[in-house]
Amino acid sequence: MNSERGNVAGFRLTGVSRTGELGVWSSAVAPDGRPAGVLGFDPRSIADPAARDRLVAAVVADRGLIQAGLTGLVPISDLVSTQGEVWLLTAVPASPTLADLLSSGVPRPDAGGLAAVLLETAQTLLTLHAAGLAHGAVRPDTVVIAADGAALLAERGLADALHGRPSLPEGDVAAWASLARDLAASPAASPDTAGLFERAAATASAGGLIQARDALLAGRDLLPQGSFGRDGLAEAARRESSSAATPQTRQDRQAAAQAAALPGPDEGEIVTLLHVPRTGESRAGNAGQGTGTADTAPPESGGNVVMRFGPGVPAETTAAQIWRAGRDQQQTEPPSGRLRALGVPARRRRRRTALASAILALMVVGILAAWLLRGAATPLAVTGVETTAPKKTQGCDATVRITGVFATNGSAGQIRYQWKRSDRKAPIVQEDTVSSGQTSHEVDLQWTVKGEGRFRGTATLKLLSPLPADGKVQDKASFTYKCP
Repeated sequence: MNSERGNVAGFRLTGVSRTGELGVWSSAVAPDGRPAGVLGFDPRSIADPAARDRLVAAVVADRGLIQAGLTGLVPISDLVSTQGEVWLLTAVPASPTLADLLSSGVPRPDAGGLAAVLLETAQTLLTLHAAGLAHGAVRPDTVVIAADGAALLAERGLADALHGRPSLPEGDVAAWASLARDLAASPAASPDTAGLFERAAATASAGGLIQARDALLAGRDLLPQGSFGRDGLAEAARRESSSAATPQTRQDRQAAAQAAALPGPDEGEIVTLLHVPRTGESRAGNAGQGTGTADTAPPESGGNVVMRFGPGVPAETTAAQIWRAGRDQQQTEPPSGRLRALGVPARRRRRRTALASAILALMVVGILAAWLLRGAATPLAVTGVETTAPKKTQGCDATVRITGVFATNGSAGQIRYQWKRSDRKAPIVQEDTVSSGQTSHEVDLQWTVKGEGRFRGTATLKLLSPLPADGKVQDKASFTYKCP
């Protein structure tokens, strides 16, 4: 793998990298200027075409989950091949990781932040398991801490896909329990917090992640200020990212600007493995009446992008079947242009288009029906709630966002709840729809405070329905306002 290249499919590498189990992770800047990540796979791991097929299937599954609303995974932009190398492009940086923050100097994450990592990763794993998937490699170096302090899981299913191993939920539970024990031994964990993490690990091993998550929620009073918090994680991540960045001299910046101004690499050499051409299709664009292969077709005029099949991914692989099953939205050219390039008569095109549309519609209806039936099998149940408010004192004329997260069993249904503000008698009653497969549901309260003086506000979030057997699910959070 060429780790010295400066760009991959329009993603500019920044020079900050780390070596992992699958290859080399690099920080990058996406074409739209946002921070991103790039994973260059070890060439030995992707040499087998079957391994590439499994890798494509894993990435497609991840993208489907993220499009369905799962926020606990590092979002994937694309999987590309160029010059015999395979690269995974992510929409956010894959660093710093939890391992980076635990091994770096002060400040390390606080106990509330470590508890938030365990809670959020447990919820993400439960959602994966409800969808029939597993992670397969939960470790501190695959837990990415985002800029806002959120814990995102990276490399979901990739190692198992490349090695041909099954990803099992039981393995995730054991790995999460090991992570909880590692965090219990962290210097940031007080004796009470360490005991809470150890109990959560033991509960996971004995009863699963749902009980372990509930054990964390039940023991939040043992945490600093009695709540989970991302603020310390976000600050530690910011400092770690700043220290990892290589200082640039004026000459370095000028050289980088000159390099960025140069023409980019030939996009015809870059193949997205999530766009697999149909059998006999040579490339996108105007190919005339011929049906030659992509490798022998001459370059097009006008700067059109040339899409070619990546090395080791033949047209009849599993990747092709996945693509043909409904990934037409990822094409870089409308289907009519590709069919004209192959010289297919208009009447045949219309018949094929109608047939494909009907098949796709039946597939969507079948999947939706199966999902709804699955969700209806078990009524929605809420097992706990956790409420957080900003720890920092709010200034003049502030709008404070207070967040609540209900923990559920993953079934679909209606959830009814109320917010009670300490400055008002009447509660604010609301009702939301919870989708199947989501083991947590986030709600928020916007509280605006104006004028001079000092004020401490408390918001209480209470579940109205569906209530558990003990009949009570509620939590509260407070903030401080001071002006001037």
